[in-house]
Amino acid sequence: MPKMKTRRAAAKRFSATGSGKLKRNHAYTSHILETKTPKRKRNLRKSAIATSADVKRLKDCLPYL
Repeated sequence: MPKMKTRRAAAKRFSATGSGKLKRNHAYTSHILETKTPKRKRNLRKSAIATSADVKRLKDCLPYL
């Protein structure tokens, strides 16, 4: 059986926490920032946990995480 390949696009966007959950960054942080409030931009800088609906697909994309 050959080794499974990692989806590189997913590997660049997601990382595992110590407990095995998948960590992601927020969207909407790249442009049109003057219309967003400072509080909103500050909260978008923080990472978030991927939802359980997406985790099964992500585990297939990232077999060695």
